[in-house]
Amino acid sequence: MTIEEVMRRHEKQLLGLPNVTGVGIGEKGGRPAILVFVSRKLPESVLATQDIVPKTLGGYETDVQPEVKVGPSQSQHING
Repeated sequence: MTIEEVMRRHEKQLLGLPNVTGVGIGEKGGRPAILVFVSRKLPESVLATQDIVPKTLGGYETDVQPEVKVGPSQSQHING
């Protein structure tokens, strides 16, 4: 199964977890990974077991990342 298929298969489950705001595909340690974006990155020790993002999905590593918020001045700079 491709990483895109794995991400689509698990997207609804991941988006149902607390603080998860999005999913995507990127790299972790030079290898393809499923990125999971969160509003606040919390230590696993404060999360319920069922609320922890799995370390792997379909054989691909996951990487939890804080969401990036782009303000108006930044978006103008990025877009030119």
